[in-house]
Amino acid sequence: MREPFPDAVSALSRARAIMRDLTDWTAEPWPRLDKVTTAEQFMYALRTFGTARFTADRVPHVFPFTDELRRRGVVTFDARQMKSWFSGDVRPGPDLADLWPFPESVDLALAATPPFGAPGGEPEDTCTEEELDRMVSVLGPLTLSVIWDCAWRGLPEAKGRGVLLCLNSVWLPQHDEPSPGEFGVWISLGPRVAWTPEGQTWVRDSGLPLGEPEDGWCPGRPAPLYGRYRRLRLRR
Repeated sequence: MREPFPDAVSALSRARAIMRDLTDWTAEPWPRLDKVTTAEQFMYALRTFGTARFTADRVPHVFPFTDELRRRGVVTFDARQMKSWFSGDVRPGPDLADLWPFPESVDLALAATPPFGAPGGEPEDTCTEEELDRMVSVLGPLTLSVIWDCAWRGLPEAKGRGVLLCLNSVWLPQHDEPSPGEFGVWISLGPRVAWTPEGQTWVRDSGLPLGEPEDGWCPGRPAPLYGRYRRLRLRR
């Protein structure tokens, strides 16, 4: 049976060990923090972070919510707003706990909140390994996925190679899905290599206890990590 990683730090350490032992080079990590979608995540954000970013559709049922944020003096709206939606920065605090659950079409995100990013940062920004360590140290119940592009030692360079780390989530054929307490590592050799005899030999010789192959890619990335993924499995 697969032995799960006990925590985010252990999964991150294992992903790095694989790259250290089996790659010729590794690009900077590309992290993606999912939006706040559960009461546990919201309460954690209120206790832990000094700011958060919210977006909302410009529909009538949202306005009482934004009016309440104004009344409490915890929101700064963007100077430039779109016709169909708007956004702003919220200052979290215990006094906002009663606002959960949010009205439909209201989203709260921490991707531009240190250490996950900087105000004005772009979702496709990479980070340093030190910055990633800080993200994982304060992750709590939040959901984070990380991609490293890399060159597997002994294989020709091709698109779609890399390591995918999912924290508090699991990898499905075309997207990751929140799964509290689940920490997983996937690797991809690239779609042109994975099923060749050379690729199969590499997998066997790597000594990695890999699970069944899965088709998929990481959505939302400028250069998606296409290819077939094999979930890392640890034998008991």
